[in-house]
Amino acid sequence: MEKKYIIKSYLEYQRVYSNKNSYGNKNLVLYKKKNNLGYSRIGITITKKIGNAVTRNKIRRRLKEICRNSFNSIEPGYDLVFVVKSNVPSISFKKLESAFMHILKISDTLIR
Repeated sequence: MEKKYIIKSYLEYQRVYSNKNSYGNKNLVLYKKKNNLGYSRIGITITKKIGNAVTRNKIRRRLKEICRNSFNSIEPGYDLVFVVKSNVPSISFKKLESAFMHILKISDTLIR
């Protein structure tokens, strides 16, 4: 996943949040907004209430790897922000990956 596929600025995050188009499961919440680009961009949000910095970075690295592996199956033209819920530090990589794919399926962002 290249740098241009990552949402970085505060304003871009706020635009996605203000769209109020969200989907959730037990581990993640997905906010989705259509962009006018030919590709999708991804952002990850983890609150400080979840563990320490080491734990949060581990979760972030796992989610980035999952995004990198499945980026070609994500429909282009969307800004996607994933918000991590508090029970994620205790789950395995495989469960996090299945939660990620599940949330993409229910949001119709996954290419079939």
